[in-house]
Amino acid sequence: METAIRGRLSLSPNTVFNPKPGEKRSLCRGPCINRGILMAISTTGPSKGGGILEKPVIERTTPGRESEFDLRKSRKIAPPYRVMLHNDNYNKREYVVQVLMKVIPGMTLDNAVNIMQEAHYNGLAVVIICAQADAEEHCMQLRGNGLLSSIEPASGGC
Repeated sequence: METAIRGRLSLSPNTVFNPKPGEKRSLCRGPCINRGILMAISTTGPSKGGGILEKPVIERTTPGRESEFDLRKSRKIAPPYRVMLHNDNYNKREYVVQVLMKVIPGMTLDNAVNIMQEAHYNGLAVVIICAQADAEEHCMQLRGNGLLSSIEPASGGC
């Protein structure tokens, strides 16, 4: 349990060190006044860390409710989806721009115009890349306003 390393005393982290009077390996120099106090010695030395860890708190969840950690984890792992805008022969360009700005959070006028023009000239444009649940919601809102929209898995990141 005890080993001497380069003239120093080393104990395992769980060892309780209580020197006895006259013991050669005592950490006290001269008379040891606080003999009744137990001392815990850590083997980590002068580096960071060491010490006593507190018991972790385990979050309990009710059935059907995910923990906050699980929700964050699922958001990170969820693959991204593209919301696609399809060209149509029914809606005016100005209306498409207005709907994009209304439905997509943070959509600027310039971005909405560029997306509208790309869909008009190429037949298809990427509106936004986001989580599947958000993509489905945006797609439904675009369709609810009379635009042709779809979603597809995005290859690569957001």
